[in-house]
Amino acid sequence: MSQSTANVPAPAPRASSEDIPLNPKVHQHRTFGDWVIDVAIWVILALVVFVVLYPLWFIVIASFSDQTYVAQGQVLLWPKGFNVKGYEMVFADGRIWQGYWNTIVYSVVGTVLNIAVTIPAAFALSRREFKPRRVIMFLFTFTMFFAGGMIPNYLLYKELGLLNSMWVFILPQAVNVFNLIVARSFFESSIPNELFEAAQLDGESYYGFFFKIVIPLSAAIMAVIMLYYFVQHWNDFSTGLIYINKADKQSLQNVLRDILLANTSQTGSAMMNAAQQQLFADQIKYGIILVSTLPLLILYPFLQKYFNKGVMIGAVKG
Repeated sequence: MSQSTANVPAPAPRASSEDIPLNPKVHQHRTFGDWVIDVAIWVILALVVFVVLYPLWFIVIASFSDQTYVAQGQVLLWPKGFNVKGYEMVFADGRIWQGYWNTIVYSVVGTVLNIAVTIPAAFALSRREFKPRRVIMFLFTFTMFFAGGMIPNYLLYKELGLLNSMWVFILPQAVNVFNLIVARSFFESSIPNELFEAAQLDGESYYGFFFKIVIPLSAAIMAVIMLYYFVQHWNDFSTGLIYINKADKQSLQNVLRDILLANTSQTGSAMMNAAQQQLFADQIKYGIILVSTLPLLILYPFLQKYFNKGVMIGAVKG
């Protein structure tokens, strides 16, 4: 009897409620306080979404509305007094198509150069066996706080022959130090050194390790940095204003500014009163805002899935 009892296994300890994993298919008992917190969270999120999206939606509906209704505050959710005069004035100017083409070329070529410089530099600076990396990183970071200024930059670009050239939009912005730091943090935290050791055992060099292993694993952070650089080039206004005098080299932002100023001066010469002139300028202004931001709004949804993932992966892990 005692021998049979000794062979019986002892019952397993009873799991506490904290050890039981949460099963989403099982209905959980929710208290009144839980419902209040959920409702409060949804209300706050709805307000945040409204605050973020409504200004953009207002620009869209205002650009298709009669500006008299807009000025009177009668345009809130839908266009009123359908009017496309602003878009007609914008697209009637042939310079806008040249500006679009220039900006697309500057943004695409500039982004390719940015990625070709930033990603290898960030990878090299992330390797601990690279001894000068701290000194080089300090020199990069130094440029974030101190710069020569506009006049020295102008004289430098003039000596280099960059004035009135597409390269003035591309070469001086080849590296953004903030993006370099983000990419370096990604490589340090997300590419384990064991991968490099395994690649060395297979006979791979640094170049083989970088192109065959690191690049395929860095799609998320590369997509994020590409978006950062592309938006930076697309919205670049000051470069064309300062360093470009030729109309055929101007970017879209500068062309749209010239269109706005030209039409404003034309309305003034047509003996319009101040109120009518302001309404007409506002109509063109809303159209210009939408024309300049529409390509980015189309591009962003395709990169959104990489955006959050890349930023979180590139962050410093605790």
